[in-house]
This record gives sequence, structure tokens and C-alpha cells, in this order.
Amino acid sequence: MTPRSREILHEIVEAYIATGEPVASRSIAKHWNANLSAASIRNAMADLDDEGFLMQPHTSAGRIPTEKAFQSYVESLGVRKLVAQETERLRGELKRLESVEARIEFTSRLLTEMTRGVGIAAAIPPSPALDQVELVALPDRRVLMVVMTRDQQVRNRVVTLDQAFTSDELASIRNYINRNFSGWLLEDVRRELSARLDQAAAAYDDILRKLTLLYSKGLLEVEEGPEVHMEGASNLFMVDLRLTHDKMRELLRALEEKKRVVELLDRFMEPHSYTEQPAGGVSVRVGLGEMHPSMRQLSMIGLPVTMPGGLHAVIAVLGPMRMNYSRAMSAVQHIGQAFQGL
Repeated sequence: MTPRSREILHEIVEAYIATGEPVASRSIAKHWNANLSAASIRNAMADLDDEGFLMQPHTSAGRIPTEKAFQSYVESLGVRKLVAQETERLRGELKRLESVEARIEFTSRLLTEMTRGVGIAAAIPPSPALDQVELVALPDRRVLMVVMTRDQQVRNRVVTLDQAFTSDELASIRNYINRNFSGWLLEDVRRELSARLDQAAAAYDDILRKLTLLYSKGLLEVEEGPEVHMEGASNLFMVDLRLTHDKMRELLRALEEKKRVVELLDRFMEPHSYTEQPAGGVSVRVGLGEMHPSMRQLSMIGLPVTMPGGLHAVIAVLGPMRMNYSRAMSAVQHIGQAFQGL
């Protein structure tokens, strides 16, 4: 893309963010005055259309920027610097809040106030390392599953199975896990076990076949859930997402699912899975249709942060694809800076 085409594209994106309406070439030509003819702008817009940056709802309409256009626009933005006094003020407010829950709730509310979007914050407990497991047969096809981790925690769970396991079978499963995975992070153990259990060979291995049954009953699922707080979902009603009433209800139901919100935030913990900004690691995902069809017109801006005690957290703003990216990116970055030094 030439610098001129890029400038025209980003003007179209900004115009669309402001109005929500298809952008005509004549409105862009007003900005350029006599420096560029309307015909040249139409030709540039036609080229951008062919390259997948713009789309035309119908023949007589202007152009609408695509996800690809928004991604190009986001990459061109910088994060406005916040004066040191403001950062210290935010840090002081966070310090006065002693609990993780209070800090998470404050952060999501502040993000909503600063951006008029949906503010989301989540504290994600680190995965402990496995020490060993113990499996004990109980009457009536029940099994006591004991998981001990390197942080000296012990978690117990009793499950009822469709078939009885002998003590020798449980000992073989226990030895298999302890021998292969002692010292591994539990999330890594689960990931590796899932891969092994999915292999066709597992169907012919008696130990793995029986391990599959225990795994499906929650073996190794011991972490506490993340602390998640979301504020401002009603703000999505204030913008035209071009959703029917049924689709809007689907969207709100999806956002009410804690697991789905955590999956969204997890994307900001994965390197190279988003458009990352050089200024502080703020990341942007334009279009969230892969998470849920009703989220196709949404974008998320997020940043992983570290809370006191080494607890990992993610702060993010969810909003329409035509949100004010510069404001949202700055808000996320500023609050992320306030977390540093707590």
C-alpha cells in the first residue's frame, strides 16, 4: 500500500468510526481540497476494495472498512503518554485496595469510565506443579482422587464410575502419572494427557483407556477459578452493531459466560496471536467472530499485567469494531503502568 492509499484508508476508517455510515469518495475529497481529485480518490478506494480493505454494501453506497482495514488503522496508532502524576494517582488508588477482588472490580469499572466500552479485568491464578497423585478404591464403584502439588496443597475428590476399578488398576494409573509428570505444571500435564488420550493407540492401551475415564471425571482439575469482573455491557446497546434483537440477546448471554470471557482474555496471554503495539505491549484483536458469531463486530484491546504476589492478570476493553481505539489503547496502557510498582 502506498502512503497516499494508507492515508486515504485511515481517513475512511476514522469517518466510519465517527458516523457508522458508508463513506463516500466526495467526503474524503473535501479533506484533500485541490491536492487530489475526486477521481483519484475513487480509483484509490477501488484499489483498496480489490485488496480487501473496503467493502461496498450496494452499488450506489460508499465504502465500509473491513477487519483488515481496522487492523491497518490500529497499527498506525500510538499510545498517548500519561503524565507521571496521573499514573501515581491511579497507583495510589490501587494500593488502597487490599484484596485482589477489590482491585479487579475497581479496574474494570475505571476502564468503563475512561472508554465508555466494556471494561474487563481478571486475575488468573498460576498453575501449580504436580507432586503426586493417589487413587483409592471405595465401595459402590467410587474412587477417591487425591492430588498433591508442589505448593503443599492437597485436593481431594470422590467420583462415581460406571465400572469398578481394582486397586491394582488404580495403582498402575497412579504410577503412570507420577512417573511421567511429577514436577510438571498441571496445565502442561493436562495438555499432554489430552494429546496422548486422543491418539488412536490409547484405545488399545488398558491403562490409558481407564485413565480416560478418571480424566473425564475431573482428575487434575484442581485450580481455583480466575477472579473476573466485567462492567459496562449495557454500553453495547448504545452503538449500532447491526444485530437483530435475537443476536443481541445471544451476545449478552455469551458475555455472561465466565468461561467464554476467560477464553477471550487468554488470547492476550498468547504471543503472536494479536496485533501488538510497540508501546508497552498493548494488544488489539479486531473482530471476535471466531469466539462467537455474535461477536463478529466487536474488538478487544488488552494487556497482561502482574499483580502483587506474582499473580497474573489481564485488563481489557471490549467494544464495537468502530470504537475509539486510541482512547481505549491509552486507557489500558495507563492502568497497566499503574499496576507496575504496586
